Amino acid sequence: MSEKLISRRGAFSLLGLGAALGLAVPNTMLTESDAEAQMQPPAPTAPSPTAPAAPGMQQGQEQITRQEKRREARRNARTKHRQARNAARMKRREAQGKSDKLYMKDNTTKQQ
Repeated sequence: MSEKLISRRGAFSLLGLGAALGLAVPNTMLTESDAEAQMQPPAPTAPSPTAPAAPGMQQGQEQITRQEKRREARRNARTKHRQARNAARMKRREAQGKSDKLYMKDNTTKQQ
């Protein structure tokens, strides 16, 4: 039997194929037999929309609302800060543009 050297490219290709295969195969196929899979209870179903919300659910919704408000406040602050930066930049550019024009006028009016 002849030994064949494998290139780096080939090794990485095999490694990538192994990783892709590992991700493609579900964990249940790797760890459980058919009998174990059948013995597990079914997944809980979501509560119906007409059912009253549990107190914990209301707390969760309030927390989400608070998070949304904080997120909106951060967005507004960033927008306001960005607009202030842009306005300051425009002022600097206008001031720089006026000084450049004055500078050029001085150069053109000099007598040679």
